[in-house]
Amino acid sequence: MKFLFVLTVLIACSSATLQSDVVSSQLPENTRVATGASRLDVYLPLLQGKRVAIVANATSTIGKTHLVDTLLTLKVNVVKVFAPEHGFRGDHGAGDKVADTKDAKTGLPLISLYGKNKKPSSEMVSDIDIIIFDIQDVGARFYTYISTMHYVMEIAAETNKKVIVLDRPNPNGFYIDGPVLEKEFSSFVGMHPIPVVHGCTVGELAQMINGEGWLAGAKKCDLTVVPVLNYSHKDFYELPIAPSPNLPNMSAIYCYPSLCFFEGTVISVGRGTNLPFQSFGYPEDESGIYSFTPKDIAGVATDPPFEGKLCKGHDVSVFGDFYFKSHNQLYLEWLVNSYATYKGKEPFFLSSGFFNKLAGNSQLKKDIEAKKTVEEIRSSWKAGIENYKKMRKKYLLYQDFE
Repeated sequence: MKFLFVLTVLIACSSATLQSDVVSSQLPENTRVATGASRLDVYLPLLQGKRVAIVANATSTIGKTHLVDTLLTLKVNVVKVFAPEHGFRGDHGAGDKVADTKDAKTGLPLISLYGKNKKPSSEMVSDIDIIIFDIQDVGARFYTYISTMHYVMEIAAETNKKVIVLDRPNPNGFYIDGPVLEKEFSSFVGMHPIPVVHGCTVGELAQMINGEGWLAGAKKCDLTVVPVLNYSHKDFYELPIAPSPNLPNMSAIYCYPSLCFFEGTVISVGRGTNLPFQSFGYPEDESGIYSFTPKDIAGVATDPPFEGKLCKGHDVSVFGDFYFKSHNQLYLEWLVNSYATYKGKEPFFLSSGFFNKLAGNSQLKKDIEAKKTVEEIRSSWKAGIENYKKMRKKYLLYQDFE
């Protein structure tokens, strides 16, 4: 995809509160969305004479060319690449080990930020000046790329390095919903006191993390956000590249915030099938009208739940294509109804407590076990969401959906 490049005016909007810069430029109205990465004229001057590390994956492209390849062509001194969950080229399944290696195409060192080493060490950033973060997010608290960004900002704050976030649209950025995470349930699948569907781009979240003092020791990093042009939170932005192997299309991306709760239960969400995060079920599901058999798929699903077993359940791919864009809320009925009708041999909720980490509290599990209605459950989120929205307004870079 070619982007429209025009002469731009660099505007530095500094804030003592955020200790960050937002750099922007002007394009004619009614032009296509321009991601932060595509706005080379804005951030290339910041890279001159600097040693650069890039946090990137398969979504980090300018058109069809990877950001790393583009910057190397432009003679930027890219020293190394940090690879998050799913790897640099996006060829690792969820939870797969991402090893330190070298990029076969460029020869650059690839340092994993998934597994034991989620946060770069001071040694890893000792030979760089700037860290660029450019990864497509999907707008759910438990999607771990924003946790990776948090740790990158944290090491930058501790070692006086600059962070540049190249912003991208949030495909679920048109609504906010779900419980706000409580501190005692913080983990890599939820580090911040934000709702499940937070309604922010990564650039807005980076400013929030900095501004609210959520980094260790309430430190702030030297942060610059390069915003998207011609985007608002009212938009339904369709991703040109799948953000991870199990989110292959927009239906999966829309369903993900609602279906991911099942990852803390014995219910399969279709990993190892052609409908990941567009279907759910288990072998003993008597109400299911859709059948599927999960299989091990290299780079997509390693040892998926119920591998090789016939499962019955529900295909929600068509539902996902339209429901969320018209209702702007999580679809809790899947979770509540599945618990109420569950006929399996194992306990519905995993003993690991992972469900509470995904929910960000213990109340949701208790409410489901108490067989509360969806309306009763949703009412418990209202105050937290309203308080969050007030705080969020301080960090918005784009027109809101409300």
